[in-house]
Amino acid sequence: METQIGEIASGIYRLSTYIPEADFMFNQFLVVDEEPLLFHTGLRALFPLVSAAVSQIMPVEQLRWITFGHVEADECGSMNLWLAAAPHAQVAHGAMGCTVSVNDLADRLPRALQDGEVIETGSHRLRRIETPHVPHGWDAGLFYDESTSTLLCGDLFTAIGKSPTQTAHEIIGPALAAEDTFGATCLTPATAPTLRSLAELEPQTLGLMHGPSYAGDCAQALRDLAGAYEVRLEAEGARWQGPRLPMD
Repeated sequence: METQIGEIASGIYRLSTYIPEADFMFNQFLVVDEEPLLFHTGLRALFPLVSAAVSQIMPVEQLRWITFGHVEADECGSMNLWLAAAPHAQVAHGAMGCTVSVNDLADRLPRALQDGEVIETGSHRLRRIETPHVPHGWDAGLFYDESTSTLLCGDLFTAIGKSPTQTAHEIIGPALAAEDTFGATCLTPATAPTLRSLAELEPQTLGLMHGPSYAGDCAQALRDLAGAYEVRLEAEGARWQGPRLPMD
């Protein structure tokens, strides 16, 4: 295995490790700036590969911010290894997630972010957007880089298999196929509206954690995914409601 490096937007690098046995990719995103930021830490077992990839771009010890979408092994499993490697780094996560989990898990006290709060790294402005249970996790949230219109969207659009650094091909079909396999997305009345609110940002690039970064019509892709999940929610509701009894 090796971790491949590709620039998806100005100063934003995708660090991608494909695991053949699982036919699955794990991506992290490094924002290189005055205060470098890492979105997703990767699994603990991948730390040697991912940190070696970072060192090809910048000294690991200069990392300033360690962030992720929600508390899950592939999102923050190596968090404390990064903290040990970068003595001036601090974890930044949503305030509720910090209270529930990260204050206890992190070796150094994290920065608790409010919904909409911005981390300024220099030329980049990364805004934390809370998305509870979208796609999953009570503490779920994303980061939107206002400087490059890049949405670091975590587990949204998860796809199975190996993929290129970036694509303009449609990503809805692969995402729904992966959903059929994993059933990882919470289907709630808030799922589709949350995705549509992300579409209103009009992002130019989507940074997928499990799949290629997307450079097509990002807003429409988010709206299409919202519509697909809305159909699935309605179907599940009908299934659980069962057949109606005839009225006397």
